Amino acid sequence: MGVVNVTPDSFSDGGLFLDPQQAVAHALRLIEEGADIIDVGGESTRPGAQPVDAAEERRRVLPVLHALRDAPVPVAVDTVKPQVMQAAIAEGASVINDVNALRAPGALQAVAASWAGVCMMHMRGEPRTMQAAPHYDDVVAEVRGFLRERMDVAVAMGIARERIALDPGFGFGKTAGHNLELLRNLERLAELGAPVLVGLSRKSTLGAITGRPALERLAASIAAALLAVQHGARIVRVHDVAETRDAFAVLAAVGSKG
Repeated sequence: MGVVNVTPDSFSDGGLFLDPQQAVAHALRLIEEGADIIDVGGESTRPGAQPVDAAEERRRVLPVLHALRDAPVPVAVDTVKPQVMQAAIAEGASVINDVNALRAPGALQAVAASWAGVCMMHMRGEPRTMQAAPHYDDVVAEVRGFLRERMDVAVAMGIARERIALDPGFGFGKTAGHNLELLRNLERLAELGAPVLVGLSRKSTLGAITGRPALERLAASIAAALLAVQHGARIVRVHDVAETRDAFAVLAAVGSKG
């Protein structure tokens, strides 16, 4: 999953693709590099991020979705707002990537009324406050329980299990220690029966480990993506598609018997 942030304030590439034409060109470049899914977002969810209203979010993402209608891969929209979900699906988005796990009023109904896939993520708190001393008694069990409950609710609303992916929410209300514990135990989440999506690319946990700023975390991001897949992830959300695909090609070659 290649990241296209149509935002002025995302943590590593804010402002680079705010212009729709630049965002579309970036999406097409990521597809050429081997992205299987494009994830378009119009509202930053970095720690401390301020929310934007639905009208502004639609203004940012809908022209990009319109231009990508004929893209050769599925296009996801990263949003928590039901009205943006509905507009995005009408404009051709085939996946809703919701960091709020369809908890906003009307979000479940918006997805259930469509054929779109959905990724539901665990987040403790909200982006503005989520990194203020997060605490868990058992982070793996608590995240697993939350994701299982949200999947059960979605299925009960008529969203087929085959349409659902789950995301443990690395960095969303979690310390570096919490993130590493989740990475070690991704198999526990995969046991829930839905594909696990992991987004560790360039995140602060990798900075804490390496001491490097966001734009110098390529090697760490690739290592995290490889570990995630080895521990059960089926989808990795990354900024650097070509480099990550090369790493996966080596991993696949090592695992091949022929």
